[in-house]
Amino acid sequence: MRPGPICVLSLVITSSLSFGAAPGTPGGLPPDADNAKAALDKSPRHGEWVDIAVPDKKVPLKAYIVYPERSDKAPVVLVIHEIFGETDWVRGVADQLAADGFIAIAPDMLSGHGPNGGGSDSLGGQQNVMAKIREVRAPEVMADLNATRDYALKLPAASGKIAVIGFCWGGGNSFAYAVAQPGLSAAVVYYGVPPKNDDMAKIKAPVAGFYGGDDARITATVKPTQATMGSLKKTYEPHVYEGAGHGFLRAQNDPNRGVANMKASEQAWPATIQFLRDHTQ
Repeated sequence: MRPGPICVLSLVITSSLSFGAAPGTPGGLPPDADNAKAALDKSPRHGEWVDIAVPDKKVPLKAYIVYPERSDKAPVVLVIHEIFGETDWVRGVADQLAADGFIAIAPDMLSGHGPNGGGSDSLGGQQNVMAKIREVRAPEVMADLNATRDYALKLPAASGKIAVIGFCWGGGNSFAYAVAQPGLSAAVVYYGVPPKNDDMAKIKAPVAGFYGGDDARITATVKPTQATMGSLKKTYEPHVYEGAGHGFLRAQNDPNRGVANMKASEQAWPATIQFLRDHTQ
């Protein structure tokens, strides 16, 4: 566990690391969007869909959970998907977290919003998913995450430590969940918007953020967030990667980003795993 609250200076990282490990192996990267299904098909880990009861909801929350292969109890990481909903890619992220030793659970935040009570896969494609997710309000998101947290903490294989990670839309909600849930061990934000300044005072968990240097819409919020979190003596560790775009972990091989997205991914993911381990062991 790291010592008391700190606010770490924003980092711009330009060098590449060579890990060589394939997606789905310890020390590897999550697959990119194009290779996620193939990586899941090859995974040796146990992944399954579960239904989670949410108070005041008629339809259960569907979530994909993956277990690590280890002999002791494991910390849990809640995985919040992007604006694209529950996809093979976010399930691939969950599988990689399990490869790195965590129980990972990725709720479909559009559960019940599709036809006949369906979720992301019932909405008929990405554009419909993106339109529908804009209708999901913060109280519902927080209630779904709390229900997922409660479910996960009762798992016999869970250690009692729990963190959250989110991407894009999910990144903003990961930061928001750090405001709403004082029992979190850690929060990881990938290119998500921060909460309002007044809300940051409620944050108890350490927060790490990962951002693309060419994603000014989001990355412009880093320094003001850093200043506010620092003044509140909250732990906030932002990392900004030169030349990387929004969604760089999903788009590691984006031809429009040269090698910047891959370099950012090779730096960001090991830092993510180390941060989660530091605060959940």
